[in-house]
Parts: sequence; C-alpha cells; structure tokens
Amino acid sequence: MSRTWILIISGIVIGAIALTLAVAGNPPNMGVCVACFIRDSAGSLNLHSTATVQYLRPEIFGFVIGAFATALIFKEFKAKAGSAPIIRFTLGFLMMIGCLVFLGCPLRMVLRIGAGDLNAVIGLIGLVVGIGIGSLFLKKGFSLPRNYSQSSIEGILFPTTCIVLLMMFLWNSGIFSASEKGPGASHAPVWLSIIAGLVIGVVVQRTRFCFIGMAKNIFLSRNYNMALGVLALTLIVAAGNLYLDKFTLGFDNQPIAHTDGVWNFLSMMLVGLCGVFITGCPLRQLISAGQGSSDAAVSVLGMLIGAAFAHNFAFASSPAGPTENGKIIVIVGIILVLAIGVIYTVMIRKTLESAIDES
Repeated sequence: MSRTWILIISGIVIGAIALTLAVAGNPPNMGVCVACFIRDSAGSLNLHSTATVQYLRPEIFGFVIGAFATALIFKEFKAKAGSAPIIRFTLGFLMMIGCLVFLGCPLRMVLRIGAGDLNAVIGLIGLVVGIGIGSLFLKKGFSLPRNYSQSSIEGILFPTTCIVLLMMFLWNSGIFSASEKGPGASHAPVWLSIIAGLVIGVVVQRTRFCFIGMAKNIFLSRNYNMALGVLALTLIVAAGNLYLDKFTLGFDNQPIAHTDGVWNFLSMMLVGLCGVFITGCPLRQLISAGQGSSDAAVSVLGMLIGAAFAHNFAFASSPAGPTENGKIIVIVGIILVLAIGVIYTVMIRKTLESAIDES
C-alpha cells in the first residue's frame, strides 16, 4: 500500500476515534485535544486550581504507551537527548499558551472545522502562516543543536512515568483532583479512553502523522501526502457530525470556542512557529517522547507547565474571548520565538562559514 493511502486511512481512523470519544462523553468538538488533555491533567495534578478543567486524561498515557510499545516492537526506540533543552522547554511552554488562547491544539482545530466552526478556519490560516514563517527560517539554515544517544534508562523514564501515573489512576482515581462540572467533568469511559489513546499512539508512531508536519512538508518539499490524510480526517469528522446532527456552520454558538478572529489567528500562528522549531505539534511531541526522545519529553514538560501558567495567570481564553494577559503573552511569545529563529539561524550560518574557512 502506498504511503498516501496509509496516511488517508490513518486520518480516517483518528477522526473516527475522535468522534467516538465525543459521543461517549468527551466535551463537544473535543473528542481528542492534546492541549486540552494536558491542561486538564495539569489541573488534576494540582498544578492549577481552575475547578472546571481538572481530570487526569487517560488518552495522554495511551498516546505515550502506544508509541513506546510500537517503537520497541519495530526497533525504533532510540534514547536521545541534549538538544537545547531550555529552548525546547520554552517553545513547548509557548506552544501550549497559543493553544489555550485559541482553545485547542491543531488536532482540535481540525475537529472544530469538521463540526462547522469557522473560528477554527481563522485559526488554521494563522497556523499555516506560522508554519510558513518557520519554514523560511529552516530554508535559511535554522537548526537547534544536535542531540546525542543516551542510555536506555534515559529514554524509558518518560513512558515509565506515564505507566506509573496511569496505574495510580486506575488503582484509585480519587487521589487526583477531578472537576464536578465544566469540560473536566465530561469524559468518555476510562477503558475506552485508554484504548483510543493506544490506537492513536500506534498509528501516529508508525505514520509520523502530524498537523504541523503536514504544512511544513508542503512548504519545504511540495509533498501533499499528509495533507490528504488531514483532509480525510476532516471529511470523516464532518460526515459524522452531519449524521449525528452536530454540524453547525458559522462563527457563533460554537462549543468551547470564542469568536475573536485576531487572536484566533495570532495564537495559532504562535503554535505553528513553535511547532516548526521543535519539529511537531503537541501530539507529535508526546509520541516522540514515547519512543525515547528526552528532547520531546522536555517540550512536553514545557507544555504541562505552560498549561498551569495559563490558568494560574489568566492567559487562557474562555468562550467569552481572550484575556488581556493572554493577548500580551501571545505577542511576547511571537517576538521571543522569532528572536530564537534569528539567533539560531545566524549561529548555524556562522558555524558553516567557519567550517568552510577552516577547510
């Protein structure tokens, strides 16, 4: 089977799983939202105190464990680390801030489009612009420092931590905070969430499915294979929502969304920029961490702390719109990420020029 068809089928599978989870109890248009799941999990771990978004989402652990097991089976588990950890933490932090100002990760953005939410189309345009700008930096030579092989213990630590947390949750979920109302109180049955996470983890690990990678492939190599997979995902979600009578075309009255187009655009532009520089969307970071990348694990830790900051310091939006603090941090984030792009592009160029002069 060609890679194009593999990606199309993968998109259909992920879309069908997202629909199933939403029908089974996850919030509307949020069958799968990695940013929202990390936010809820941060609340469950008492990293923030917003009572409506606290639940240790089993899907997160499924993503990581599914990727971990698949990488081991196919001999793709590689423990690596050491590539600009503070920069990766910062970019993960800012990517999460962008997601929570928009109210969703790139995957939820596509699910929202599949339900008729035109605010998410504005977000998509912003995401593509951010990825386009990031791709220009890549063409100019941007690169974070290389990583290095580590002991297996280094790579296994993150997935092992996820396994332990999941076991604790299954043994006694009462030890974690849980919302009694709001998005955190809406969730599919635990067993279904775990299975769904495992399947998505396996699919993404094997196919490298990534929403930021989709646009980057188009900009850098005119490769549209992954775009067809994302299109298939969107169409299956749209068809499912039409069948379930949950498709509402427009800007207003969309579940867990706001209508401020400027900040929908800018926040997802920030997400796109960060994703290009750390090579992948939030879901891709979890999968990479599961297959041994401590660099990706550092980005995930940045996202977790970013989610905590977003609610502790009023950065996160609500259906009423973005906060003033959220607007400020998005602008600061864009400036900071562009500065990182310029600095590392210049550094790489000077290194190459020095190597040429020495030769």
